[in-house]
Amino acid sequence: MRRVLLPHVVSEDAPPAGGVIRDFAGHSMGTSWSVRLVAAPDDPCAHVEQGLQQQLDAVVAEMSHWEIDSDLGRFNRAEAGSWQQLPPAFFDVLSFALDVARESGRAYDPCAGALVNLWGFGPHGRFGQPDFVPPSPAQISAALALPPALLDREGRRAWQPGGVQLDLSAVAKGYSVDRLVYHLKSQGYAHCLVEVGGELRGAGVKPDGQPWWVALEQVGDAVAQQPDQLVLALHGLSVATSGDYRRYFELDGRRYSHTIDPRNGMPIANDLASVTVVHPQCVAADAWSTALTVLGCEHGLRLAERQGLAARFVARQADGGFTEHMSTHLHSMLDE
Repeated sequence: MRRVLLPHVVSEDAPPAGGVIRDFAGHSMGTSWSVRLVAAPDDPCAHVEQGLQQQLDAVVAEMSHWEIDSDLGRFNRAEAGSWQQLPPAFFDVLSFALDVARESGRAYDPCAGALVNLWGFGPHGRFGQPDFVPPSPAQISAALALPPALLDREGRRAWQPGGVQLDLSAVAKGYSVDRLVYHLKSQGYAHCLVEVGGELRGAGVKPDGQPWWVALEQVGDAVAQQPDQLVLALHGLSVATSGDYRRYFELDGRRYSHTIDPRNGMPIANDLASVTVVHPQCVAADAWSTALTVLGCEHGLRLAERQGLAARFVARQADGGFTEHMSTHLHSMLDE
């Protein structure tokens, strides 16, 4: 049975008369992106794709930990005890990420890049390489002992205490989605569906007046019965999902998730298969889905309630099945 989630707030803005859907796509940040927008029938949408790609290239140039010459890469290599001036967008995203780190009790932490790298999920020493060896307890302890980066919010700069490796991969895609939506609106396209690496945000409606309908992501490797499909009217909302089936490696019969718990330095080992967050801002949906995944179902659901987050938890059962848990805010969106 298909279940439907509806937004609490609906805009009355209508699409262009006789509007048509234009599709654009490309690659960035090691993944793909796609955009569907509603344009007037005589609008050729010249330079739209180029403009979208330029926006994404700007994010990579500032915030990629894969590009050695990015602003983030330069911060990670900066001298210990130095203040680094950050570009406005980079500073704002890092500031938001550190706020989520504080509010989640460090279940998510953008300063945990050293741990991510040790476990083979960074740009170097990848887990799939023949010479990869999981980190030793001493290496994990050393990474955990690194002091965090600090922000000077008035000066819009960050302090590199020495050795801190920023990793914004849990927020950069979501931020990119938001940035593309804002860019399209500035170009006169207020009705669109934007996706980067599976994270989505919808604005306005399609030419027929229908919202952008999307199905919430199911567990990728599931063979057992999953909860009934949820379909979301992505109208003024974003959705992001974190799952243990996306990136992982297996060693000596044990499965290691790409999601690292910054509090103990280990890949998560709870029973969650996936966490989905619905939020007006995709950067928030992206970051909170990661934090709630690390916390696990019980503690994650409790935090989602405190934060007023619309969240869905899918947990694995010992018999191979799945159980679903929804926060109050998400459950209130169900069309029952």
